[in-house]
Amino acid sequence: MANILVAEDEETVRAFVCRALEHHGHRVRAVADGGAALQALEEEPFDLLLTDIVMPVMDGIALALKVTAAYPAMPVLLMTGYAAEKQRAHNLEELIHEVISKPFSLDEIGAAVARALKE
Repeated sequence: MANILVAEDEETVRAFVCRALEHHGHRVRAVADGGAALQALEEEPFDLLLTDIVMPVMDGIALALKVTAAYPAMPVLLMTGYAAEKQRAHNLEELIHEVISKPFSLDEIGAAVARALKE
């Protein structure tokens, strides 16, 4: 399956997402903020970035902009629990694959990742 980088500052959500993706057969590396995600991208190749929008150090939108510039073939999925943040991400529809609203189920996150990897 795919090698996925997850950037999520909330430990419980990060753990849930990792378990969900591993359940679907993916290899997952998880970090707590956008700065750590950029460092991880320098250390190994990933097939997909799944990032929260609201995080410390660097938010998910800034991270998505940097990642799509440096790795244009890598799909980026954003996740958020805030409607206003989802609207901010709407302006990035050319760069990101999808914005996933929290809370989501194991099947919902698995399906979103599968769609992003398929395209």
